[in-house]
Order: sequence, then structure tokens, then C-alpha cells
Amino acid sequence: MGKVTATRTPLFFQSKLLCISVLYLFTTLFLAFYRSVSPTTCLFRSSPSDPIQSPLFYYPSSYGEHKYAITTHRHSCSSPVFFSDYGMVVGEIHNLCTNSSAFLPALRYLQGKADTFGGNFETQKRFSYFNYSNDEIKVPCGFLKEFPVSDSDRIAMESCNGVVVVSAIFNDHDKIRQPVGLGSQTLVDTCFFMFIDDITLQGLYDHKLIPQNSPDYKVGVWRIVKVFSEKLYENPAMNGVIPKYLVHRLFPHSKFSIWIDAKLQLMVDPLLLIHSLVVSKDVDMAISKHPYYVHTMEEAMATARWKKWSDIDGLTQQMETYCKNGLKPWTTDKLPYTTDVPDSALILRKHGWGSNLFSCLLFNELEGFNPRDQLGFAFVRDKMNPKLKLNMFEVEVFEKIVVEYRHNLKKTGNVKAVSSGGGVSKKTKRERSHGHLVLTDSSCQNYLLKMWGESHS
Repeated sequence: MGKVTATRTPLFFQSKLLCISVLYLFTTLFLAFYRSVSPTTCLFRSSPSDPIQSPLFYYPSSYGEHKYAITTHRHSCSSPVFFSDYGMVVGEIHNLCTNSSAFLPALRYLQGKADTFGGNFETQKRFSYFNYSNDEIKVPCGFLKEFPVSDSDRIAMESCNGVVVVSAIFNDHDKIRQPVGLGSQTLVDTCFFMFIDDITLQGLYDHKLIPQNSPDYKVGVWRIVKVFSEKLYENPAMNGVIPKYLVHRLFPHSKFSIWIDAKLQLMVDPLLLIHSLVVSKDVDMAISKHPYYVHTMEEAMATARWKKWSDIDGLTQQMETYCKNGLKPWTTDKLPYTTDVPDSALILRKHGWGSNLFSCLLFNELEGFNPRDQLGFAFVRDKMNPKLKLNMFEVEVFEKIVVEYRHNLKKTGNVKAVSSGGGVSKKTKRERSHGHLVLTDSSCQNYLLKMWGESHS
């Protein structure tokens, strides 16, 4: 009889612990390699199924579009916001944009001519439009002077009939940055418009980003629209407020919009953002909470302290006007609104009557007082009727979907303060002395006592 020879298992495979250790080692090496070559550090992420891979624009090294990024603590694989499948999102938003009844009723706007773009109405006249009880009411909403752009730009703006992403750079204050993570269909369904003035345009010429002899300008995805700002307001910030809050009038056929400050770079496809933060939440508008402040007065005090607006008397008058007319600090009584102070660098809107009315009313306040939009935000939101359906999302969401950069560094001298309506005002005695709001014995005392938790009769 033949002898059966037993096959011996190699020594390497006799140790289960050794096998598991080697498998773990190779898995770790693979993941480390993936992270080193992947454009994102997250292995499992929500993104368009066919993202655009090639750069949207090649900048000269002198431009420095990625200088001065403000770092945040970003968790690479955990996400505070959920995004649906890209293909489903594209289809749903397309269907909404072709269904005009979803954006009714439409506001009626006050027509006519005025010395300023918005009419600069008296305080009580502005407040009289807060109660929108009749669809026949004509709301003042800018355009009482012509918005000075070229005819070709105006035609392009009126031809945008889906989603529009809007930004602005006045006084060469920021860089033009390209969005990241766009799906291939997004450039078909979404318009990107950047409004600039002559000073900014000259900077683009100097860096050779655009040719000087072209009738229309484009930098990557952005169509560049030159605004003849000398025909509007003296203050560049007030000119920037026009596309920020009157986007529904500049783009009358668009159905959704995203305003993004030029200091931000968009890191998520805009269709995914609109769907996640507006459509799926069934709201008129979405905006981030402020990272630090909850009460309007906190923002007002910080505005004076850090000289974000140098007319301290004007700030005091604004706050006292709002206090006299019902401004209150945030409490749980204001829920579902979770704060009174937004970070308005990113605003997502459905162009229905709710967000359109809010935007018109707030623009009128900005012209009446100053372009610091966080100061009038809660007052308009709380006083308008019917109420605005608003998604005030967490700061962690904001930090996930954008990258923030510092503004361009300037070598110029002091900037003049600008009064309401765009006129130049001299520095006040109060401003020169301490740069703080003086609200002692004012109509805001009850507000302050309640904000600070002190009892009062």
C-alpha cells in the first residue's frame, strides 16, 4: 500500500494573528496612499457622480487667488449636512424651475424715479410695507434709478431662468475664486455672475485675467459684469448690497439663487446646496448662524468697537429707532428662529414672495441707515407679515461648504464714513472719542436689561 503524504500548511498561514496584522498593514497603506492622491481627504463623500475634474481657470501666479485662507477645523469624513443623489437633485430642481406656480404669488414693485436707487424713504414709510396683507400692494424694492450695466449683460441676466450664483467685488476688495466640486450638468443649469466696478476691472487688466478689447468678460465660470457704480452710491459696500439683496430683480426669470461673498470659495455643487438647505427644508431662504453673536445689539456693539462702520451716531440712531419700534433680544419665544444674527456671507433663496419681500424690506433699511445687513436682519424678519420661512443652519455646515479668505490687503489711508443714501459724512465727536455705542437712558435700556438677564420693572 502506498504511503499518504500530508500537505503541510505554510508556516505564514498558521498564525491567524500574523495574517490579520499583515492585512491591516496593507489596508492602512492603501488608505494612506488614497488620501495622499485624492483631492479630498474623505474616503466616503457625497458629490456629483460625474464631477468636473479639469481646472475651471488657470490664474497667473501674481494674482494669488488662494492667499490668506482662514483655517477652520474641518472633519474630513463626517458631514453636518446631508446631500441627496446628484442626478435626482438635478431632475427635481429642473422640474421646480419649469413649474412657475411653485413661485407664486408674485410681488408687485413700486415704479418711478428718485434721487437714489432705492428712494431713501422715511422710516415710518418703510415700516408701513412690513405688513403685506394685499397682493395689490406695490413694494419699494430699488430700481428707482437705472442699474447701470451694458445691454449685453442685461440680456444675459434676464436670460438666466434656473439657478443663479451671484457675487460682487467693489473697490478691488477681494479675489475672483472658482467654485469646486461642480457636476457636469451644473454648468448647464446654473448661471454664475460676478459684479465689479472700474477699480476692480483695472486690477483684472493688470493681472491679464481678461482682455481689454473684449465686449464681454469671463473668468472661469464667472461672467464678469461691470457696473458703472459712479451712477449709484458713493459707498462701494452699498453698491454691493444691490446684487446681494435684489438678486431676484436683477435676474427676474431665475427661480433659485445663491449669494456668496467674494471672500468665500464654494466647495459644494450649488444644486446640491439649494436642494439640501432650501428645497428639502421647504423654506424661503437659508443662511448660517453667526459664529459668536445671538442678539442684534451684540453685533451693533461689535460693529462700533471694531469700526466696521465709523458713523457711531448713525449706528446709535438705528438701534434706538429699532428699539422704539419693537426690536427685542432673542429668546425662545422667537423659535423656530434660533438666533437674531446671521453670517450673511452666504445666502440661499427660493425666489418666491417670502424671500423676495424680505429682501426688498431689508434693502430699504440698508439704504435708510447703512449697509451692515446683520443689524436690520432680525428687525425685518420679526416685523414682516406673513412670516419668512427660514433655515438658519449651523456654523459647522457653513465651514463644510465654503472656504473663507481674508480681504485684499490695502495700502491706502483712512476710508471715509458714508451716511445713509451714499453721502459722505464727517467723523463724529462720539466716534473720535471712544468708538462705542452710547445707549444710556435710551429706548434700548429694556432690550439691554433683558439681554443681560437683569430684572426690571
